[in-house]
Amino acid sequence: MSHLELPETRYALSDDISIAYQVTGDGPVDIVMVPGLFSHVEFMHELPGYTAFLRRLSRFARVVSLDKRGQGLSDRMTDAPSLETRMDDVRAVMDAVGSRRAVLFGFSEGCPMSALFAATYPGRVSHLILVGGYSRAADRIPDELWPARLEHLIKAFGSGEMIKTVTASQASSADAVRQFARLERLSSSPGAMRTLLMLNRQIDVTSVLPDLRVPTLVLHRKMDIQVPVALSRRLSEQIPGARYVEYADGDHSFWTGDVEALHGDIEEFVTGHRGASSAELERVLATVLFTDIVDSTRSAAAMGDERWRRVLDEHDRLAEEVVGRHRGNLVKSTGDGILATFDGPGRAVRCALAIGVAARKIGLPLRAGLHTGEIEIRGRDIGGIAVHAAARVMAQSGPDEVLVSRVVTDLVAGAGLKFKERGSFDLKGLPGKWDVYAATA
Repeated sequence: MSHLELPETRYALSDDISIAYQVTGDGPVDIVMVPGLFSHVEFMHELPGYTAFLRRLSRFARVVSLDKRGQGLSDRMTDAPSLETRMDDVRAVMDAVGSRRAVLFGFSEGCPMSALFAATYPGRVSHLILVGGYSRAADRIPDELWPARLEHLIKAFGSGEMIKTVTASQASSADAVRQFARLERLSSSPGAMRTLLMLNRQIDVTSVLPDLRVPTLVLHRKMDIQVPVALSRRLSEQIPGARYVEYADGDHSFWTGDVEALHGDIEEFVTGHRGASSAELERVLATVLFTDIVDSTRSAAAMGDERWRRVLDEHDRLAEEVVGRHRGNLVKSTGDGILATFDGPGRAVRCALAIGVAARKIGLPLRAGLHTGEIEIRGRDIGGIAVHAAARVMAQSGPDEVLVSRVVTDLVAGAGLKFKERGSFDLKGLPGKWDVYAATA
C-alpha cells in the first residue's frame, strides 16, 4: 500500500483542541475506533496488519480512527485528559464526520471510556465492541507492584520494550521492535506518558456497567499478556446481556495474528451476518457441542474473584483434556463454557456427558447442547446454521443436562447411547419445530 492510498488526516475541534482523525471506507454503518495507550493515526499504518484490519471492516462500514488529545497528531497538552474530556473529543469527531449514531470499538485502555460513553450517550451508540479491555485499571497490576512497574515503563519508554506484551509474537524481530519504539515516541513523550499512566490508574467504570443498555460484544485473546483474560471475563459479566468471545491464542494488538475470526464476529454482531473471507470457506459435516456453566454470575459472586478464576482455569483444563480424549476439536472457550466439534456424533455425546461429570467434581453444574450439520471453517473458528442450532439446543437444557437434536439421535442409533424425549421447541432464528432429547449415561 502506497502512502498516496492512505486515508487523509483531518481535524475536529473539541473546545479549543484539535483532534486528529481519519476515515476509511464509506459503508452504511459507522465504526469509531477508540485507541489504546499508544496511537498515531498516520504511523499506525506502518504496523503490519493494521491497515488491512481497517480495510476489512470497511467492507461493511465507514471506519473512523482518531488520536486522543495529547497523543499522536492531536494537539498536545500539559495534563492527561479525563474520561469526560475524552468523551467530548469522540463526540466532536462524530459530529465532524456527520455521524449521528455509531458502533463504538474500544481497544485496551479505550474500553473503559467507550463503556462510559455508551452508558452516557446511548442514543449515539448502536453497538459497543470492547477488545482486550477491563473496567478497573488498578486490577491489572497490584498496588504493591505498581510504583516499580511505572518507573520501569517510563525508563524504557521509546525503546519498544512494550512490544513484549502488546505484540508478543513479533518481539523477537529487531525490525518490529524498532518500529514499535518509533510508535511509542511519535505517540507521546515520557513525561506525558507518566501523567497519563498515573491518571489511568484511577479509572474504574465498574459502577456504570450494570446500567449499559447498548448491545455489547466483548472480545479477548486468552494468551493476551498485556491485559489478563480474567479482566475481560469479569467485564462481560458486569454488562447486562453482553456477548463474550474468547480466542485461544493471539496478541493483545487486535490487528495481528488470526484476525479472520475477529472480523467475522464483529461483522455478525453489527450486521447480523458474516461476510465471506478472501479465501473460500471450507464446509464440512460435524457434530457441534456447546457447554455453559449454569448461573456462572451467581457462582462467581459466591466464590469471590480469585477462587472463581482458579475454578474457571480448572474447567478449561478439564474441558481440553476430555475433548482431546474423545478425538474432538476444541474450537474456543466462551468464558463460561466451550465450543467444540467432532467428526463422530457418538463421541460428541459421550464427551458432553464426560465433561459434565468432570465439572461436577469441581462444583460446577454444566448444561450442554449438540447438533450435527454442515459447518463453515473460518480460520480457527467455525460458523454456519449448525453452530447456531447447537447453541439454541443448549439454551433449552437445565443443570447437569445434555440435550441433542433429532439429527444426533438418528445418527447414533445402535451406538449404545440412551435418550429421553424432551419435546418439540421453537428455536430462536431457526425454522420449524425441533425435537430435542436428553442424553443419559
